[in-house]
Amino acid sequence: MADTMQFDLVSPERRLASMAVTEVEIPGAEGDMTAMPGHTPTITTLRPGLVKARGGEGEGEYVVTGGFAEIGMEGITVLAERAIPRGEMTQAHLDEMIAEAKEARDRAKQAYPNEPGPVDDAARLLEDMVAVGSHIGLDPKQASL
Repeated sequence: MADTMQFDLVSPERRLASMAVTEVEIPGAEGDMTAMPGHTPTITTLRPGLVKARGGEGEGEYVVTGGFAEIGMEGITVLAERAIPRGEMTQAHLDEMIAEAKEARDRAKQAYPNEPGPVDDAARLLEDMVAVGSHIGLDPKQASL
């Protein structure tokens, strides 16, 4: 088993990371996971959270709003709906992400008035965005939810 694996993080706007890493923490839809070299091949959806990559070049942290991760024995590729390096994340970014999540929840409530599944999923997305903001030290303005 190799000591490192290739990590690539891509959003529709740009490639955010391409480096050799020893581990990557992923906010999987079914729970957080850590991928390391030799990991069993897996594909998972992402929920809003932090992707953390550690390697010889240091550590990179990225806020993602969702997407997919493909994990293989030799590497991991994250295709994010939206991704921002943690160091570039601002209150304005968080406010915009939370507003988008609120709109998605409101649309789900209107489209599925008697079906809790889609509404619950949209509400969970909003809760995850609020949690990300709190976790990285930004103000999620929880009172306005």
